[in-house]
This record gives sequence, structure tokens and C-alpha cells, in this order.
Amino acid sequence: MLTVRKSVNKKELEHFASNISGVANSMFEEMLYHQEAQVLSRLAEVLVPRTPAPPRLLKEASMLVQARKAVLESGDWLTAAQVAELAGLSTRNPSAQPNKWKKLGQIFAIHHNGVDYYPGYGLDPDNSFRPYKDLATIITIFDGHKKDWGMAYWFLSANSFLGGKRPQDLLSKRPDRVIQAAEDEVQAIAHA
Repeated sequence: MLTVRKSVNKKELEHFASNISGVANSMFEEMLYHQEAQVLSRLAEVLVPRTPAPPRLLKEASMLVQARKAVLESGDWLTAAQVAELAGLSTRNPSAQPNKWKKLGQIFAIHHNGVDYYPGYGLDPDNSFRPYKDLATIITIFDGHKKDWGMAYWFLSANSFLGGKRPQDLLSKRPDRVIQAAEDEVQAIAHA
């Protein structure tokens, strides 16, 4: 038969509580460790493709990275705030006018890390840094064929139709030739 003591030693009670607390802390830490390991494992499952990527896809991804790096490193891209400052636009909402130009098809932008970047070569310094009128024509020509990044690659690349020059370098001087090169590009895409 079990006998019950009527008085409990305070030190024994504190020691017992300390032991229980230590066990609970150890169990909690172990549980957290296992939960974190499970979360990491689940994240890895979601982020890693089910099957290895084919070499062709890896090569295309590498080429895309190189092309985007070349565009971004060309130094020809401005944020909406920079465009607004150059063009003397409102600084209260600096993206309002560049976004309006983009919606109207007067200029395009590339989107990178949550920010729209506008081509500096598409702005006419002789017209208060408004988009070149002929840029809208080129954007219309590429409608349905090239979008933001595609146009950025095209403007940056040497073009045989332009004698090896880049369209962005001729937009201000020979917009008629750049328009013809854009039309030639679309015809080549259509016949490919």
C-alpha cells in the first residue's frame, strides 16, 4: 500500500520542478529541431524539379541569364523616378507619367526585381526627355512578336540590317532605318 506524506520538502519540490522544466525544454527543442527539418525537407521538395532538367533547358536558362545580364549591365535603363527627374515631371508620384507612356505604347519597360526600368535611349533629350515618337511605331511593329525583354535584347544586339549597328544607337539618328529593321525582324519571325 502507498503511503502519502503530508508535508513536502520545499527543496525537493524545487528540484522536482527544475527536472520537469529541463525535460520539457529538451522535448520542446527536439520538437522544434524536427519541425524545422521537416519544413526544410518540404521546401526542398517544392523547389527542386521532380526530374532533372534536360541539358537543352539548362543551356537556354544560361543563355537567358547572360542576355539579361548584358541588358542590365548596358547602363541604358532608368527607374521611373530617374525618368521623372530627367523629364522634369512630378516627384510626388514619379511613376505616373512613365507608366502612362508605357500603357499608351509610347515606351516599354523591363521588369526586374520588382522594379520597372525604362530605356534611356528611348527618351529624346531635345524634347524634354519624352519618348521618341518613332519608338511607339517600333513597339507597335513588335506587338504580338516581342515584349519587354525581347525588345530590350533586340535594341541592344548588333543588327545586320543596320550594318552591324545596334538599333538603340540609331533610334535618335536614323529612326526610319530602325523601323525598317523592326519590320524585317517581324517578317523573319513570321517565316521561321
